[in-house]
Amino acid sequence: MKVATNLLRVIPTLRHDEYATKARSVLRDDVFRELYVIDERDRLMGYLDISDVLRVMDTKSNVTVGGFVREAAQVAPTTPLHEAGLAILDARTNSAAVVDEEGGVLGGVLFSELFPILISRHAIHGRVEDAMSRVPVTCTPEDPILKIYSLIVASGFVAFPVVQKKEVIGIVSRRDLLRAGSIRSTVKNQADTTVERVMTTPVITVTPDDPIATASRLMVEHDISMLPVIDGRRHLVGVIDRHDVLSSLTR
Repeated sequence: MKVATNLLRVIPTLRHDEYATKARSVLRDDVFRELYVIDERDRLMGYLDISDVLRVMDTKSNVTVGGFVREAAQVAPTTPLHEAGLAILDARTNSAAVVDEEGGVLGGVLFSELFPILISRHAIHGRVEDAMSRVPVTCTPEDPILKIYSLIVASGFVAFPVVQKKEVIGIVSRRDLLRAGSIRSTVKNQADTTVERVMTTPVITVTPDDPIATASRLMVEHDISMLPVIDGRRHLVGVIDRHDVLSSLTR
């Protein structure tokens, strides 16, 4: 039986008194959405989400990460993988910190790497309609980046479908914004940069009648965490993400 140490990854850590601008730099340049925050004795205090650092606009801000700490999902090195998945589901995070008996951070288990294993072990029943969220937060290609920043900070969502005339034409994610080099200054100066400049296309979608198993397979094949759900006219009717799929397994 595989346990947490079998998927252990070195995930960046920051001291609680380090600057949030450093966290933003690490999250922009790496594959992680979360960083672990530690105290003076290297014990886990919690985690910092990529959405949190978007709130800090100034490049030389003296705001520290301590004010953004959230409660992390945490497991022991010998925790079975299915229990690590449940910890992630309960915390609605994208990773689980692996800690020793003293609370020291050994690394983490990424949901993106755990997800394919969990869904391969079970037959996934039901349709997308049974698991999807029906009131997704969306944006348009003409929306200014400033509006998307506000949505990210307010909702904490991973990504947003980009909708034009009720049709889904793309996806804009937190990482899309962070990777766009001019975005930070654009937001700070409230310039006119729009979603269309940074969104990802083409977009991979599913329908309400598709099996949840199909949605989960697409997430794994394309390494994406969320899929828009569209009807026969390509109109958006919901979204489904990894957490939704895992919830359907637990049910």
